[in-house]
Amino acid sequence: MPYVDVIRQLMEEQELSQEGLAKILGVNQTTVSQWLLGRKKPGYDSIRLLYEKFGILPNSLFGIE
Repeated sequence: MPYVDVIRQLMEEQELSQEGLAKILGVNQTTVSQWLLGRKKPGYDSIRLLYEKFGILPNSLFGIE
């Protein structure tokens, strides 16, 4: 599953808006929007926080089995 779908699913399960996820990860809401549009990929710090806060493995973000 591509990172866009993983992030969308996380937001749905946690009932988070773009702004809510951005606040948790310490990024701008625009950054989350860019991820969801597939224009940018999460950086190292965001990937690490997705793992620490939500248990999302980095490999699963990028479709590595």
